[in-house]
Order: sequence, then C-alpha cells, then structure tokens
Amino acid sequence: MLPDCQVTGDMQFNGSDLSDPSLNILNLRRDIGMIFQKPVPFPLSIRRNIELPLREHGISNKKERDSLVQQALQDVGLWAEVKDRLEASALALSGGQQQRLCIARALALKPKVLLMDEPCSALDPISSAVVEDLIKRLRGRYTIIIVTHNLAQAKRIAN
Repeated sequence: MLPDCQVTGDMQFNGSDLSDPSLNILNLRRDIGMIFQKPVPFPLSIRRNIELPLREHGISNKKERDSLVQQALQDVGLWAEVKDRLEASALALSGGQQQRLCIARALALKPKVLLMDEPCSALDPISSAVVEDLIKRLRGRYTIIIVTHNLAQAKRIAN
C-alpha cells in the first residue's frame, strides 16, 4: 500500500482478507479474472496472449497449453476467426475481438470470479452485442461481477 493511503473496511475472498500483505497474489490472480473497459491485449501474438498467464501459473506442458488456448478461444467465440493466424499480433484484431481475447486470457486459468469493468464501453454496438451474448453464456459457469453505467445493458445481461 501507498504510505499516505488509508484503507478502512473489510474485503474478503474465500475467507482471505484481500488487504493481508501475506496473501498469495498469484493464486488470487488465478481465482479472479479481470476484464477492463478498454481491451488490453499484450503486444504479442494471439496465442502468446493466452499462453503467458498459463506459463506464469506453471503450465509447462505444450499440449496442455495448446488445448487450453483452443478451449478459451472457443469459449469466447474467437477460435473460428483466428485459428489460422494464432501467430499474428493480437493488436491487429478489431476492438471487439481484442476484448474477447482478453476474456479468453482470463478464462484460460479457469477463475472462480470474473470482474468486468464496463466491458463494452469501448466497443461498437455490434461488438457490444457479441460480448453481451458471451457474458450471458458464461454466467452459469462463473460468478460474474460487472460494473456498468448502461442500465439497459444491466437489464439485458444480469440475472
């Protein structure tokens, strides 16, 4: 924490205090996937965007990583669009594709919770609809917390 930062209250996840300095951050990052309002793909290939967190979390077997990459891209509906260009830069994808790639990167680690901060605010209406449909498909498999200022969107995707 910053020296002049004051924190009050209590925030816990699975019984662990999130302000505890001894908290294992690597495990927390596996359990809680974060999706930001502006897509933030790494300046790497499409494949490496998903492989990087898998490697970071100790998945060294290439076949297992390849399988997890494919599954994550299928889960977000990107596999058919990118399967023939996995080595291309993720930055060359459209905004909606980049956001789905970022969601796939989070899903590859099989988190317990997805935190989404305005996941459609930087997207055009068609891409927003695709991401909203994706959120609806994922909500039975994950706990999803979404911050949105769009009340119509909240009504469409919340349960």
